[in-house]
Amino acid sequence: MAYTDIMDPIHGFIRLDECEREVADSGTFQRLRRIRQLSGAHFVYPAAQHTRFEHSLGVMHIAGLAGSALAASGDVPAGATRVLRLAGLLHDVAHGPFSHLFEEVEGGASHEEAGRQVITRSEIGEILSRHGVAARQVADVAFGRSGKGHLNEVISGALSADMMDYLLRDGYFTGAEHARIDHRRITGSLRVRRGRLALERSALRSFESMVISRYQMFRAVYFHKTVRAANVVLADALRDAAQELGPLGRSTDEYVLSMIESSDSPSLARARRLVASYQARRLPKCVLDVALRKEPPGAARLRSRIAGEAGVDEGSVFVDSTATPSISLAPSKDVQRTLLLSSGRSAEEVPLSEIPLVSAIAGYMNILRVYSEPSCRKKVEIAAQGVAGGLR
Repeated sequence: MAYTDIMDPIHGFIRLDECEREVADSGTFQRLRRIRQLSGAHFVYPAAQHTRFEHSLGVMHIAGLAGSALAASGDVPAGATRVLRLAGLLHDVAHGPFSHLFEEVEGGASHEEAGRQVITRSEIGEILSRHGVAARQVADVAFGRSGKGHLNEVISGALSADMMDYLLRDGYFTGAEHARIDHRRITGSLRVRRGRLALERSALRSFESMVISRYQMFRAVYFHKTVRAANVVLADALRDAAQELGPLGRSTDEYVLSMIESSDSPSLARARRLVASYQARRLPKCVLDVALRKEPPGAARLRSRIAGEAGVDEGSVFVDSTATPSISLAPSKDVQRTLLLSSGRSAEEVPLSEIPLVSAIAGYMNILRVYSEPSCRKKVEIAAQGVAGGLR
């Protein structure tokens, strides 16, 4: 079998077999080259121009390491590694423009169902079939619907290849020296116990280090004030343009921006102004940044209330919080609440809250921020402080 090696700054040479190379070369997959991994981060970290394309290659690579370790320990058949690699490669294949921000604008609609359709019914499905791979099986693992939960967890979960590459890659390209993850130690220590993915107890410190890295990246990058300022402006522009432009899920970042910029529709006047501000990095300023004991009310409700109190147009106020759907790595959004630790053939289920370092950062969960246009900054600041006072 012929192989292709691709040089990656995170993992070195990533080797693709013929099937993987054909998938990566398909037009459907190449679209990911034009979708930034971190929407808005390049305004703060100029080198953060990396895309879903190289991230997907990295997830494939780490998923392969995990699969090989599980196969070597006899926990999965050797053929599972191929499925895991392809699932990792394709887990983001249907991501919309601006990554998770697009899902937020679309009302929480996930890219995952669209991804299943792409894997099973597009040119990618034909490529997989031609190489003797069951497309539906790959889709099931890629989007957490496989009957074998441990395979799902390799792609998405507390020990996932997605998380590890995301943190490593974002840390590298932002230059933030927080993402120190021993992914080889973690993947090499994976086992299957009770039908779930487990981690050898001896690798617990490596897991804790990953949790710390995630928290630090969340504070320094994912929820950075200016990064989020760019995203709240862009989200408003996309909402204003959604009906006029129609479905945009299969398009790219620059295509959507150019469509809004070039439109002469009166209904897109505000969207054009917001996109112009976004492109020129003329962003609203943060007038409130508070930690709350519980998740804040919906952004639309708070926005209306603050604008009313300030006596300004709602379009001059932007509300953001850690509950926002586009903040994919917010610590409060963990679905998995326990970690299975393996000692030999036995395993113990440990609540993540009982792992000391995880528990220590659990308080940084519910953050509320309010941004304002410069023209009414003081009014919005006073109103926001008054509204937030009743939420603490």
